[in-house]
Amino acid sequence: MKSPSIRFAVGAGIIVACVMAVLLWRGTQSGIALAEVLARVEQVKAFRCKVGVTMAGEPVPGKPYRWEVHGALLTSQEWGRKGGGVRIDPNGREVPQAESYFLLKKKISIQITHPAKRYTRTELDDVEFQRMQQGLIEDGDAGWWLREIMKCKHESLGRSTIDGVEVEGFRTTDPNCSVAAGLTDPQVDAKLWVDTKTRLPVRGDALTSGLVKTGGRVSNQIALHDFQWEVPVTAADFELPAVPEGYLVVVDKLPGPITEEGTIQGLSQCVELLGKYPGSISVAPPGGIQSELDASDSPAAVRLKEELKGLTEQDRVNRLMDAGTPLRRVYRFFTGLMHDKKDAAYYGRNVTPKDPDKVLLRWKVSDSEYRVIFGDLHAETVSPERLAELEKALPK
Repeated sequence: MKSPSIRFAVGAGIIVACVMAVLLWRGTQSGIALAEVLARVEQVKAFRCKVGVTMAGEPVPGKPYRWEVHGALLTSQEWGRKGGGVRIDPNGREVPQAESYFLLKKKISIQITHPAKRYTRTELDDVEFQRMQQGLIEDGDAGWWLREIMKCKHESLGRSTIDGVEVEGFRTTDPNCSVAAGLTDPQVDAKLWVDTKTRLPVRGDALTSGLVKTGGRVSNQIALHDFQWEVPVTAADFELPAVPEGYLVVVDKLPGPITEEGTIQGLSQCVELLGKYPGSISVAPPGGIQSELDASDSPAAVRLKEELKGLTEQDRVNRLMDAGTPLRRVYRFFTGLMHDKKDAAYYGRNVTPKDPDKVLLRWKVSDSEYRVIFGDLHAETVSPERLAELEKALPK
């Protein structure tokens, strides 16, 4: 997320809430004072803040939707990040949602999903650790976000008072602002208030709306508040969390090197298990690999389903995680392309292994070249003009 419109998943609520909230931080600062703010926040080693996010609208036309979460975040450049949050149900009750931990010293990521009662532990390899460490810098280093917003059109809101603190406000309505990433025809109104004495953010608010790929329109309201800057942080703040009673422990094995060759192998393994290419590689299936497995009658799927019948629930979950490794490998490759703005597109919903000359996955290599993986999983480098011809022939 980094698409603020659709990346909230029940099993990862607080992670995305925090990332979206920090995206607000990225997308609301502007004006001459930004240079001073940038210099000040680059000195911050650790901070706490509170987050509130409300998503509403009709992602799918005719199906109204509302999702509200509140959480808290602690980020330390030395120790890592942890956060937790609650969802507000239609009756106004707080429902524990998720807790997330990225522990730098231990090279471990942990996700505790309360609705599903799952404790997922991932021991990070060097590649994934560096990726998450870079994400920590990008999400937690206010200087990075300030540099981003300096690229947007903005205006000063002048001075005012918030909770007894004199602040200077800044506003952007630039549709190119990062907070609107993932929305078509976005409307943006994002504001940030900075303490005039400390030159540190005090509060941020953003309201965005626009169309999403599923055809509906959504609005996202984000509030970032109660900052505490330069908080003391120790090892005790980043101990491994205990497994709650009754929760399944899931060991998430990383899918290995993320390369073109590994992606082709992962797609081939998906066909062997699922009998087809995944319909989407930008988001996980709503029911996980189990939902895809239930719909498959391939020999590999039949064997796996028989194997699962004799396992305990704990072993069954971990076996399904193993089975989903190829799909995760493909997902990580594609999201990496999207993050790097490689103009990536995937057509697995309509292209099958019986379509050898149809574009399955493509991405930009340079201004004059695209890399294409075809339906039979051979790969070629083509020109933009040739790609346009190939995509005209895609099944509708």
